[in-house]
Amino acid sequence: MAAAELRAAGLIIFRRKQFKGPFEYLLLQTSYGKHHWTPPKGHVDPGESDMQTALRETEEESGLKEGSLKVIHNIQKTLNYEIRGKPKTVIYWLAEVKDYNVPIRLSSEHQDFKWLTIDGACELLHDTTGKALREVDQEIRNVAEFYTDSY
Repeated sequence: MAAAELRAAGLIIFRRKQFKGPFEYLLLQTSYGKHHWTPPKGHVDPGESDMQTALRETEEESGLKEGSLKVIHNIQKTLNYEIRGKPKTVIYWLAEVKDYNVPIRLSSEHQDFKWLTIDGACELLHDTTGKALREVDQEIRNVAEFYTDSY
């Protein structure tokens, strides 16, 4: 019998000072284990959709509520890898904060956060997540002219 798949969902959150400005990505540092850095994400609860999980975990881990974000539903990344011998799937959607200076309120699961440009963020991320972030960064740059500052 195959090992049960682990499933998680989250948001890759970005901000920019001005419309054509550089993107900065939010990373959270765990307060457990090897203190790795990751976008907000968490395990999907029974009966919960992936998007519900992404929004719930983002609020729990960073304090960012759905109303403070502009979720870009058509930009999504699915990561598949193994953790402790079990397959894991993580789905991320892209989301922009509506207020550049929005406060971040960390849960006990995290000890620090940083807003970083793509290169800075990828230096801290695991290879798989860093590759996905670079792909998302390129996608948002390709369609950036379609997004406006108004919400």
